[in-house]
Amino acid sequence: MAELLSTKMHETLPEKYVRPETQRPLFSEVITGTKIPIIDLKSPVDQIISQIAHASQSYGFFQVVNHGIPDELLLKVMAIAIEFFRLPAEEKEKLYTDDPTKKVRLSTSFNVARETVHNWRDYLRMHCYPLEKFMPEWPSKPDLFKEIISTYCKEVRQLGMKLLGAISLSLGLEEDYIKEALGEQEQHMAVNFYPQCPEPELTYSLPAHTDPNALTILLQDPEVAGLHVLKDGKWIAVDPLPGALVINIGDQLQALSNGRYKSVWHRAVVNSSKERLSVASFLCPSNSALVSPAKKLTEITPPVYRDYTYDEYYKKFWSRNLDQEHCLELFKS
Repeated sequence: MAELLSTKMHETLPEKYVRPETQRPLFSEVITGTKIPIIDLKSPVDQIISQIAHASQSYGFFQVVNHGIPDELLLKVMAIAIEFFRLPAEEKEKLYTDDPTKKVRLSTSFNVARETVHNWRDYLRMHCYPLEKFMPEWPSKPDLFKEIISTYCKEVRQLGMKLLGAISLSLGLEEDYIKEALGEQEQHMAVNFYPQCPEPELTYSLPAHTDPNALTILLQDPEVAGLHVLKDGKWIAVDPLPGALVINIGDQLQALSNGRYKSVWHRAVVNSSKERLSVASFLCPSNSALVSPAKKLTEITPPVYRDYTYDEYYKKFWSRNLDQEHCLELFKS
């Protein structure tokens, strides 16, 4: 078993976390002070749809405000998550596993068994849909964990379905097209904990990667920045916007949109003064869903990607290192 970072303070960066010189974050080159698009979900529907189209084509990321999930619930989620990572080591050990097929698992880095260099994060990954199937396996401590996180999961799913409808419309498809194409969608969550890092310029909490799923809804730490998005060859820092949620297009929506919408490279960095937390919710096609570019979109442009099942894609994604070439490249027509 690899040791969880959250079990002790680190004075120096252990060797196994140090990236080769050519793979380090280079903070001096990161663009700060710019914003990825912010979409107010209380705006007129036509405006929302055109803003989503622009953001999904140009950035692959956007933030949503007035999304309907109460601020109070977002704060409770962050509070219970930090409480979880502060549990005694022996309590956390009960949930620890390096097996990526487990439906509930506490682990460290990304894929400990395959990596040559580790990432500065601990994470709790859980399946969340249907709740009644997976919730019994979730952590029973802290006491309110299941109650708060399950409430949040329901809200996030509702928001995700609403966004998928708007994304469908923004592509000129029927509102239900994407939902139907993806089948009975699974929902996963990763609660990420990034402790203070003695030498943040030498490592990542997650190196550059794309998300293999359809849509990701990220609750950022409201006080500590750490997310970078690649735009036109430059890394942009996405500063937290209290109460907002960060949405990113995953690989499956890039495929369904026939490459029109972008699943872009993003990464997470750490800092030496503050620990950071984030909660990512992933909407994933059902394993048996056959993913292919929407027919209507291939009438003008030939299909960029071949048909494949999500099960095939997900297995391929997990068999590689996180920062290898874009996994979709392996599924081109």
